[in-house]
Amino acid sequence: MHDVLSEIERRFIVSLASKERRVDGRMLKEMRPVTIETGLIKKAEGSAKVSLGETKVIAGVKAELGSPFPDEPNKGVITCNAELIPLASPVFEVGPPQEDAIELARVVDRGIRESEMINLEKLCVIPGEKVWVLFVDLYILDDNGNLFDASSYAAVAALLTTKIPEVEVNGDNVVIQDERMLLPIDEVPVSITFSRVGGRLLLDPTIDEEKAMDCRFTIVTDKEDNVVAVQKSGDGILSERDISEALEVAIEKGREIREKHFYPILKSREAEAHG
Repeated sequence: MHDVLSEIERRFIVSLASKERRVDGRMLKEMRPVTIETGLIKKAEGSAKVSLGETKVIAGVKAELGSPFPDEPNKGVITCNAELIPLASPVFEVGPPQEDAIELARVVDRGIRESEMINLEKLCVIPGEKVWVLFVDLYILDDNGNLFDASSYAAVAALLTTKIPEVEVNGDNVVIQDERMLLPIDEVPVSITFSRVGGRLLLDPTIDEEKAMDCRFTIVTDKEDNVVAVQKSGDGILSERDISEALEVAIEKGREIREKHFYPILKSREAEAHG
């Protein structure tokens, strides 16, 4: 019975999309409301909670002194991890990271890394020996679709508010100080995701639209409207027109997200730095 109902729902969603309509009444290229709260986890160096419609994700950042990668001895390290909490969705399971969690973490990590959001060279303490290692942990609180964008926004907002201890280097000894400093930020990446349903691209898909999709396409842009990362999932084929349309929308929506949600955080950073 559930399989029959699921197929009926899928056909309904596909039929609506082919007529440029959606179940929740949005336009095809309309996002759900976005809200971002920061500073929620007191024991973390930085944190943020993002609501994208009914999808909710919280990100926490921890910083530790560690070893750099051998091929990048003068750069700090950033790594992302995603936890799909079973309470967030009936399909999430307890145990080792699922394939979806690994893909989610990698996509978020790639957008941050390829945009060069953080000046990693400034996180080097002793070249080849000690650098700051940033751990970005993503926790999915409620999955109602488009975890890629919600998780990316949470990670970016958390990093924008992250403070790490200042250090004093005496030879090979590193002394951690009480004073803290904001991360050296050079970029603000914005992730924009589409699902292809019924021959149409749907911006910011819900969970039901993702179940009905042929494929998913994520584009990450920077402040200069450059595309810094892309990710395609699913067997469906994207036409040249689909890609061109997605790029145009990703650039436009990227500007809107930065202006409305990330630039206010940056302004607060600047005010704090000069205060």
